[in-house]
Amino acid sequence: MKILTILGARPQFIKAATVSRVINEHNSFNEHMIEEIIVHTGQHYDANMSDVFFEELDIPRPDYKLSFGNLGHGAMTGRMVEKLEDIIQKEKPSLVMVYGDTNSTLAGALAASKLQIPIAHVEAGLRSFNMAMPEEINRILTDRISSYLFCPTDVATVNLKNEGFPFFTALKNDQKIFNVGDVMYDATLFYREKAMMNISLDLWSLTKNNYALCTIHRAENTDDLSRLTSILDALNEINSKLKVVLPMHPRTSKILEENGISKLSKALTIINPVSYLEMQRLEIDSSIILTDSGGVQKEAFFHGVPCVTLREETEWVETVEAGWNVLAGSCKDKILDSFENSFQKNLLKDVGVYGDGCAASNCINNLLANFK
Repeated sequence: MKILTILGARPQFIKAATVSRVINEHNSFNEHMIEEIIVHTGQHYDANMSDVFFEELDIPRPDYKLSFGNLGHGAMTGRMVEKLEDIIQKEKPSLVMVYGDTNSTLAGALAASKLQIPIAHVEAGLRSFNMAMPEEINRILTDRISSYLFCPTDVATVNLKNEGFPFFTALKNDQKIFNVGDVMYDATLFYREKAMMNISLDLWSLTKNNYALCTIHRAENTDDLSRLTSILDALNEINSKLKVVLPMHPRTSKILEENGISKLSKALTIINPVSYLEMQRLEIDSSIILTDSGGVQKEAFFHGVPCVTLREETEWVETVEAGWNVLAGSCKDKILDSFENSFQKNLLKDVGVYGDGCAASNCINNLLANFK
């Protein structure tokens, strides 16, 4: 089996690291080898957003490294499809594997489907039910044309069934749906100890449980100045009670500077984008996390840290149902109320809804058992 893996954004590097490790383990103990060809689209092109992940997570270096960052959605996706089609035709893979919901995900799936190459979608079935989100469009379209749908939760599998899945693919094969668990949970379990041992809070002059951690990067927040201003106002008020640490996403920084509102973030502790292990370390010892990132919401849950989500909806409904996550949107008052109330909870954490830490193995084993 020859798998062509398409990556482009930092969450995908983390997810792919778990699957690549399982592929390497398989090849160490089996005569029938799995060959993996890795394509990095360059959607995240900053060294702190890309290169360091391959070093930290021991991901094999990409066989192809493209450069499609800093473009609009249409231009980025279209150019990716064109180049990925060339690579797929050259490599002739048995299967194309894509992760999550980025432009790289959709471009890889489109290129493969046009060439009638089966697609495996890791993190299939997730839905925010907000079609204004580019990610929602990407994940829905990718699911529809994929042959192997690897869902992280029961909710994700139910979402697919409610939409009429499985369908017939372009290859006349029935789509196959598997609840494999969450590969991000695999990664958290595997790298948590490494982060604790190798990264010190002294790097940022922080102490345990003495800061709030925040990330802002989604277009719905960064591209809407009223939302972004409201969030920053709330963060500044929180900062008067508890230090707010904000690893600044390059796009967020650019928008703040271009619109002359960077002054709103001056009181916060702004740090450069951090590596995966550094982010894990910051999450583990924070008092609370405020974020619009789906991955960070889950990691907060995995680490048992209260989370305030700066969105009106989430794909990870299990974290909300468990009480660890509150949807606050961009409203200043709601963010502040959610922040205060999050410290008044005494909750039990059951991560079983995200599997048993063997999601990557389940993906590969199901492919080996069902691939035609």
